[in-house]
Amino acid sequence: MNNINSNGMMKVRVISRSDEPFQNRSQAGLLLAKELSDLKGKNAVVLGIPRGGILVAQSLAQEIGGELDIVISRKLGAPGQAELAIGAMAENGEVYLNQYVLDELSVSDSYIEREKEVQMEEIKRRSRLIRNVLPRAPLAGRLVVLTDDGVATGSTMQAAIWTVRREKPQKLVAAVPVASEEAVMRLAGDVDELVCLRMPSSFYAVGQFFRQFSQVTDEEVLEILKLEQIRRTRNLPRAS
Repeated sequence: MNNINSNGMMKVRVISRSDEPFQNRSQAGLLLAKELSDLKGKNAVVLGIPRGGILVAQSLAQEIGGELDIVISRKLGAPGQAELAIGAMAENGEVYLNQYVLDELSVSDSYIEREKEVQMEEIKRRSRLIRNVLPRAPLAGRLVVLTDDGVATGSTMQAAIWTVRREKPQKLVAAVPVASEEAVMRLAGDVDELVCLRMPSSFYAVGQFFRQFSQVTDEEVLEILKLEQIRRTRNLPRAS
């Protein structure tokens, strides 16, 4: 499935309908890098969604020579439907609210305030861990690639997209190893380009598409980010 935007450029690229599993998240990142080889040398920022997405992002950034970082955002869940996003909160405390969903569900202001408090606490926890290791990469005016290990409903990726958009990147590309068709259609309108390696007809959970899909710990994420900070500090080039 390929969609063309108004400028005649390819907006959505779904490479395959295959349900063949990837070996692991790192391999998925390498395969994504092949599809995004035109981004090499363009000083892209590759953002991984924690936690599994950081492993994909690490391989992808290494291959295209991009700057690695993590996006700390949380979706604001709807009452009784935590997977349905009524908005998103960014690391800096900014909030995006989807007014259409709020109106449809008649969500009260008091509920929104409580949900913001809960999600902000988790953002602060993660930010304390991560930003002590790796300062935020500036995104304004830059080419940004946002990735995760897979997208089922799309709510988490949607929250991350909203967060990144507020920083006004020059171009925002969503790149994922596997996604449901519903999620691809839902997210395509909010990014400049979407690349999905596999969009199988039957989708139950992201883990079914990886032979190795162990839980990623905070400690593993921090080790990856420590290596990125060393590379930044020493201004070391990425391996090509």
